Amino acid sequence: MEVSIIKIGNSKGLRLSKEILERYEIRDKVELIFEKGYIILKPKKQPRSGWDVAFKQMHENNDDKLLLDDVFEDETFEEWK
Repeated sequence: MEVSIIKIGNSKGLRLSKEILERYEIRDKVELIFEKGYIILKPKKQPRSGWDVAFKQMHENNDDKLLLDDVFEDETFEEWK
C-alpha cells in the first residue's frame, strides 16, 4: 500500500485510514520499530488491558483464591514494630 507523506506544522507525517486504524486496533499510540531498512508501526496496547474482564471471569469461576496464605503459622508480627 502506498501512502503520501503530508505536512503537519513544521513536521511531516502520514495519515492512516479509519479502516486501518480499526483493523489493527490502533488507538492513541504506536511503537516505531526500525529494522533492516524498514519502519514497522506496531499498535501500542494499554498495559493490563483486559485484566478487568479476566478478573471478573476468574471470580465467577471461583478461581481467584490465594495460592499462599497471607499469614504463615509461625509468623509473628513483633518484628514489624
